[in-house]
Amino acid sequence: MNKVLSDQFLFVEFNQWSDFVVVPFLLAFIAQLVYYLGVFSRFAFTKTNDNINEDYKPVSVIICAKNERDNLLNFLPEFLAQDYPVFEVIVVNDNSVDDTIDVLKAYSLQYPNLKIVNTPDNDRFYGSKKFALTLGIKAAQYENILLTDADCKPVSSSWIKTMSNYTEEKEIVLGFGAYQKLPGLLNKLIRFETLFTAIQYFSLALCKMPYMGVGRNLGYKKELFFKVKGFSKHQHILSGDDDLFVNEVANKTNTVIVFSKESHTLSLPKTSFSAWIKQKKRHLSTGKLYKFKHKVVLGLYPLTLLMFMCCFAVLIITQTSLYLILALLLIRYIIQMLTFKFSIDKLEGKDLLVLTPFFELFYLFFQPILIISNFVKKNSKWS
Repeated sequence: MNKVLSDQFLFVEFNQWSDFVVVPFLLAFIAQLVYYLGVFSRFAFTKTNDNINEDYKPVSVIICAKNERDNLLNFLPEFLAQDYPVFEVIVVNDNSVDDTIDVLKAYSLQYPNLKIVNTPDNDRFYGSKKFALTLGIKAAQYENILLTDADCKPVSSSWIKTMSNYTEEKEIVLGFGAYQKLPGLLNKLIRFETLFTAIQYFSLALCKMPYMGVGRNLGYKKELFFKVKGFSKHQHILSGDDDLFVNEVANKTNTVIVFSKESHTLSLPKTSFSAWIKQKKRHLSTGKLYKFKHKVVLGLYPLTLLMFMCCFAVLIITQTSLYLILALLLIRYIIQMLTFKFSIDKLEGKDLLVLTPFFELFYLFFQPILIISNFVKKNSKWS
C-alpha cells in the first residue's frame, strides 16, 4: 500500500503516453495561478475606495431611452433626486413609439435639472445607440459625464458623489453595474457573468491595463470623447458604446475604478434565455476589436483553463499521477474561492460563491458557441 502511495507522488517518469499529459497540465496550472495571484487578487485584496471627491464639480448624467416608459417611471426620479450640488440628467429619446416622451415631459415639469433630447428621424442612424449617445454628450453643458441605462437605478443617493472621482489626470471612471437578484438559474448565470467580468476589468485596471467599462455605470470627460472623435472608429459596430470606447481611450494613467457600495447601479436582468442569448451575442461581437494585448490577456485565461480541465480529465481516466493532479486541482479551487470571496464582499452576489466553479465551466464551453453563431447571424439594431 505504501508503495502505491509513493508511486502516486512521483513527479513524472514518462513511461507511457499519458505521462506526457502531466506537462501541459502543470503549465496550465501555473498559468491559472498567475491569473489568480497576479491579476485577480489585485481587486480581491484592494481596499474599498469609499472616499468621496468633495470638489463637487458639475456633472451631466446621460441616459439613452428607446421605448422605456415603464423603466423611466420607476427609476428616473432616483437619478433626478441625487444628493449633489449641481448636476443635470439628459435623457435621449431615441425614436420611441411608446409613451416615453410623455413621461419625460411630465418629469421635466417637476425636475428643472432634466433635459430632453430627441433623436432626428434619420434612416442612416436609426437603431444606433451610439448616435443617440453622441447627441446626449453634445447636449451636455458640463465637462464631467456619467452614463447609465434607462433600466438602471442608483443604489444610493450618493451615486454621483462616489462616481464623480475625476481629477486632472483621471479622465475615465469605471463603476460596477449589478443585476437585480431574482429566482431561477438564468438570473444566477447573468449575475455570475457580471461579477466575473467586473473582477476582470477592475483587476486589469489596477494592473495598469484598463480595457473596458460597462455602460450601466461609466464616466468620462466630454473633452476626451470629442478628442478621439467619439465613436467614429467603431460606429459600424452595434455594441461598443462602452467597452470599445474605453478600450480605445483608456491607459495606465487616465483611468480610476470606483466600487464602493454607494457607487453601484442596479439593473433589470433578462428573464428569458432567448433574450439573454441575443444580448450576449451582441456583447461578444465587440471583443474581436479590442487591442491585441487585451485579447491575448483575456484569451489566455479561458484557454489555459480549458487545457487544465481537459488534461485533468485525461489523467483521471488513465489514473496517472492521481494524487498530484488532485492536489493541484484542490489548490486552484481554494485560491479561486478565496479570490471570489473577497471580491464578492466588495460587489454583489454572495449566493453565487459556492456555484462559481460550475458557472465558470458552463461559460467556458458556452461562450465559444455564441461567438461562432455571431458569424452566422448579426444584429442590426439596439433595443
